[in-house]
Amino acid sequence: MPEITSPTGVLLLWAVLGYLLGSIPTGVILARAMGLGDLRQIGSGNIGATNVLRTGNKRAAALTLLGDALKGAAAVLLARAFAAPDAVQLAALMAFLGHCFPVWLRFKGGKGVATFLGLLLALAPPAGLAACAIWALTAKLGKMSSLAALMAAGWSPIIVTLLGRGDLFVLASLLALLVYLRHAANIARIHKGTEPKIGAKS
Repeated sequence: MPEITSPTGVLLLWAVLGYLLGSIPTGVILARAMGLGDLRQIGSGNIGATNVLRTGNKRAAALTLLGDALKGAAAVLLARAFAAPDAVQLAALMAFLGHCFPVWLRFKGGKGVATFLGLLLALAPPAGLAACAIWALTAKLGKMSSLAALMAAGWSPIIVTLLGRGDLFVLASLLALLVYLRHAANIARIHKGTEPKIGAKS
């Protein structure tokens, strides 16, 4: 973690801004705008791209994935433009939490994978690209979005360290832990062999 150098007020400001950016419910907004209904009443009820894909609308799913990644990246890039590294990492963490626990949806949000990848791409592009590659390879071989997310998140602390960004190790580890906690039910289903494949209706 970077040394804490920013005043408390500055840290609080970027914590709030990061949270508000992350809390934008991209999937819910797009599903309604594209006539797909209330995403929370479809499939798993999750607000992320994987559940949007269960509507059969690949374009909506792709836009949700992009939007969720961009809001995470935006939190990092805005903080980086105006604040010190400690505020940048705090904004990143809060953007992730905003996606998972958005105030607009009574704190019932998504699992944060796209937002996590967007954050990592903005914080350290080579590490982000490596994590995306792990996600894509695992998704192609295993056909499970959750397994791909777990692999990408689990490797991220190692990746940032190997690529010379040890200052991100604590943040990457914390985000990885949160991704695993958000996927607790998926992990149980993977062990049981009942986890749905990518594109499955339920």
